[in-house]
Amino acid sequence: MIATEKFTFTGKNGQELDGRLELPLYEKPHGAALFAHCFTCTKQSHAATRIASALAAKGIAVLRFDFTGLGGSAGDFANAGFVSNVEDLACAARALDDRGLPPLLIIGHSLGGAAVLAAAEHIPQARGVITLNAPFDTSHVFEHFGDSVEQIEAEGEGDVILGGRKFRVSREFLEQGRGQPQETRIADLGRALLVMHAPQDDTVEIDNARQIFEAALHPKSFVTLEGADHLLTESGSAEYAATMIAAWATPFLADLHSEKRADFAGTVEVSTAGGKFAQWVRTPTHQFIADEPRDFGGSDHGPTPYDLLLAALGTCTSMTMKMYADRKKIPLENVRVELEHSRDHHLDCQDCEKGGEAIQVIDRAIELSGDLTPEQRRKLMEIADKCPVHRTIKGDLHIHSTEIT
Repeated sequence: MIATEKFTFTGKNGQELDGRLELPLYEKPHGAALFAHCFTCTKQSHAATRIASALAAKGIAVLRFDFTGLGGSAGDFANAGFVSNVEDLACAARALDDRGLPPLLIIGHSLGGAAVLAAAEHIPQARGVITLNAPFDTSHVFEHFGDSVEQIEAEGEGDVILGGRKFRVSREFLEQGRGQPQETRIADLGRALLVMHAPQDDTVEIDNARQIFEAALHPKSFVTLEGADHLLTESGSAEYAATMIAAWATPFLADLHSEKRADFAGTVEVSTAGGKFAQWVRTPTHQFIADEPRDFGGSDHGPTPYDLLLAALGTCTSMTMKMYADRKKIPLENVRVELEHSRDHHLDCQDCEKGGEAIQVIDRAIELSGDLTPEQRRKLMEIADKCPVHRTIKGDLHIHSTEIT
């Protein structure tokens, strides 16, 4: 399971860029990836949503966002272009870094692939660059503008029809896409490159992948997206790409998980997950998510804090009773504990000295199964109050908090 949260940040010219951050629910991310969508697409494209979700399910957080002037992002698309896209990626990388999720992978689809190749020099944290059906020449997209290019050149701007939609494009837009030194950038990439391309792609021919791959130095890899179309809309093609990306990236991210485990000396670690309240809970041997119910503003991805408190008391109660029964040869077969927490017993006269303050109460109902005598049942109920968690809750408990810097 994954969590999706709204993620906005500021572009170079002060415009607000709108994104979505996909996060794994049951573990802290092994790393973060930044996804650049295809030309005139948005963060909601088939490839963007499915690849981000699939990678998040494999433990890699992913930010997908709208370039300037597209989708939910502010700004003027007509005057934005390739250079603007590269600037947007650099700003997105800084925003992820500020969130504590440095972009270790940068992934680009179609023209977004050309953009990540250009943006890599501005994202030093990135360990790997991945292109999907990307053009080698950044002006490749102009081949789909038809006669509109001449009109734009002559009049300064004009309309182009792409994918059945009309877009206003300026002369500045064209200039940004021309003369980009992609071959030099690829040769100077300085980090691992994964080139992925569909042989059947009739929008960006596979020869572009050959040019990108030959321009790059090692380490570099190539994966054929057999049967996929340019937009990766064929069933399973985007998910397959995500699986291959995750497998390819594993060696570059392997040290992250081991470092976190080595630094983890506590019994329990809790840290913020996706959504409004969700938290990662990690013990030395297990991990899971805690959350709040939907009617409280959460996503209901896991038990609430008080659920966990009651579970701690209930499990300790049952374990202690069973351990005592085993030691005393008492024929206890099963223990079932029901627990409920409340804090509104204002008029409970047993605690009248508290002056009407809300009283914290845990009701614990215990069902014992087995061929037990009344004396054995009485003794087992006494033992319930002696479980370690019960004694901790009822004891003189001190909690000491320190800030880690």
